[in-house]
Amino acid sequence: MALACGLDRLVGDPPGILHPVVAMGWLITRLRQLAEAWAGDRPWALRLAGGAITLVLVAGSGLAGWGLERVALTGWPGQALLVVALASALAGRSLEQAIEAVLEALPSPVGQPRGDQPKGGPDLAEARRRLAWIVGRDTDHLDASAILRALAETASENGVDGLFAPLFWMLVGAGIWSAGLWSLPGPLALAWGFKAASTLDSMLGYRRGRLTWLGSAGARLDDLLVWLPCRLTALSLPAAAGQPWRGPALLRAACRDGWPDPSPNAGVSQAAFAQLVGVQLGGLNHYGGQPRPKPLLAAGQPAPDRAAVGRMLSLNRRLQLLWLLAAGLLLGAGLLLGAGPVHHESSQLIAPCR
Repeated sequence: MALACGLDRLVGDPPGILHPVVAMGWLITRLRQLAEAWAGDRPWALRLAGGAITLVLVAGSGLAGWGLERVALTGWPGQALLVVALASALAGRSLEQAIEAVLEALPSPVGQPRGDQPKGGPDLAEARRRLAWIVGRDTDHLDASAILRALAETASENGVDGLFAPLFWMLVGAGIWSAGLWSLPGPLALAWGFKAASTLDSMLGYRRGRLTWLGSAGARLDDLLVWLPCRLTALSLPAAAGQPWRGPALLRAACRDGWPDPSPNAGVSQAAFAQLVGVQLGGLNHYGGQPRPKPLLAAGQPAPDRAAVGRMLSLNRRLQLLWLLAAGLLLGAGLLLGAGPVHHESSQLIAPCR
């Protein structure tokens, strides 16, 4: 997993290479077409079809990951493939690249450094266009301040959805294997199962039209799978800033500020970063031309600027490293307490494959 995190940070998602999430998205699109053709506008049928899509995609993705884990036991080529597959479940680098691309195109106030600008100089229209790739809100009429707020909210919310939640489920899988249960699904199976639920939520989890019923199963499952990683992120985030004693207080503040948000996780994750960095997030957004107010998070703090967005990305990197170090310490302690049984059972499984 450490190698996978390093690979994700080094190369991200190279263009031109089939990504598992792309395959999941293709399958979701095909299944949605079949579901809507059968269910029509009947709410009960759409809910049933949405549950079936969720079951097929999440179970299929988990089984695919489990199969690759079995291949990894055959030798180093399989282990290398496992590292690449694990890296595909993480979105740390791709999130940074997407946010930095918007910042590069965004004009800066006079007197403030802009950093590297795209050829032709800063362009607010180009910044809006790039922002539309990574957020669901309308971007056509956003000014620079609103774009920076959108980037800060994306860095905080997608830091949990795209990085810490899949990493959490990888660690759960590693814990299963560390307990000597090598025949059960491990890090990749759980990570790909989670990514399937997350992709379902991003594609179908909207409260409009048929998706109100068709996407409900995937959205609820994603909420459930992100709930604990989101709160663990809020609890441990101050440690990445060198202030670990603030963890419980930050978690309480994030839950308080994020509670009014329609999502049980988005408001909490955004509030945690807003409170720690000291910026105000939330406010009025527009989706499909319709206004949708979001609760104010860390109300009264300054609006986010470039430095605040950069600090959020830096906190994501540091916290990822801290989670890996903490998991390594826990694993080391577990091996010291029970190295014999765990090592013996894993060796019995690996030896015949050689």
